[in-house]
Amino acid sequence: MSVRWAVAGAVASIGVALGGLGLGIARRLTTPVRSRTYDLTIRGVDALGERPIVALDRTPQTAAPGRYCLLLENGGWVQLSSEVDDLGPGLVGRGVLSEPHTGLHVGERASWSGIYFSSPEDAGLEPSDVAIPTDAGPAPAWLIRPRIGSSTTWAIHIHGLGSPRAGTLRGVQVAAETGLTSLVVTYRNDGEGPTTGSGRSTLGATEIDDVRAAVRYALGHGASRGILFGWSMGAAIALQLAAEPELRGIVAGLVLESPVLDWESTIKANCRRSGLPAWTGALAVPWLDNRYLSRILGLDVPVGLRRFDWITRADELAVPTLLLHGSADTSAPMGLAERLHELRPDLVRLEIFDANHSMTWNADSERWRASVGTMLDDHIGR
Repeated sequence: MSVRWAVAGAVASIGVALGGLGLGIARRLTTPVRSRTYDLTIRGVDALGERPIVALDRTPQTAAPGRYCLLLENGGWVQLSSEVDDLGPGLVGRGVLSEPHTGLHVGERASWSGIYFSSPEDAGLEPSDVAIPTDAGPAPAWLIRPRIGSSTTWAIHIHGLGSPRAGTLRGVQVAAETGLTSLVVTYRNDGEGPTTGSGRSTLGATEIDDVRAAVRYALGHGASRGILFGWSMGAAIALQLAAEPELRGIVAGLVLESPVLDWESTIKANCRRSGLPAWTGALAVPWLDNRYLSRILGLDVPVGLRRFDWITRADELAVPTLLLHGSADTSAPMGLAERLHELRPDLVRLEIFDANHSMTWNADSERWRASVGTMLDDHIGR
């Protein structure tokens, strides 16, 4: 009898431990917006040439060719050139393009980012600030009209989890150049939009309501159709909206950067990236999907992860879709993008870049811009 109770106790302890691990993963995934991690240190600044050269520790990111940005802990925003200089063992040099070079000095902490433009003005765009009425409260947005011409097809730009709306400006530039009016949105609990409940993300389950409100705003202000530009989790939201009966015939196309095409696979990939076995991602699913457990987690409603599985729902795709994905993406598995392209080659075009998550524009901005421009010209009449 004592052995049986001991085994039962051990099994119960393991169950409690696994449940706690699942809760921890779910908490980390849905955590309210927090301050950025500054994990790089400026090792040197050579200001003798035409442009300063900043020295950084060599990492796969800092040594990657392409256009990236350093976000400084002191608030500075430093755009870097594509070229990488070899500064000896363990160091690389990157040319500084932005002016002024506020706070750029040796010892300053920094964060590596693909968010290249700090504001619409920084991207050469002229925004108007508008507020989208949502059930959660007013959600600020940028309304950006093209300098030449006008169109009744608008581009709606949806940023990803933990990223500001400024991250989408890389795509807004292309939309503006093709003559489209852009609406760059925020949504609840993203750090810029309204705050509700515990401030946690529901991975698109409630955020979609605010983006749907933005589409309705566009329709009420001159738009007849919309192209949804979705980044990471924003792509998951865009796919959901395009499938809604209310928006059939209104959503004319999708441009999806590093898309989340299945949350369960994405959670497992992020567990693997964090050093955990991929299978531990499944432990978070009940905390996100079960009504009782999701309330303990701090969510107003369960996420409903299965509805975000676009491999299973591939037959529901109904509009031209461009997927832009990085082969080095450790956050949103690229294999899912390849599979969706195989399932729906009639509608889905896949462009693969040598890039990490949400950084395909940074790795090759000219090819990215050409791919998006071609998609708009070929499939989206203006």
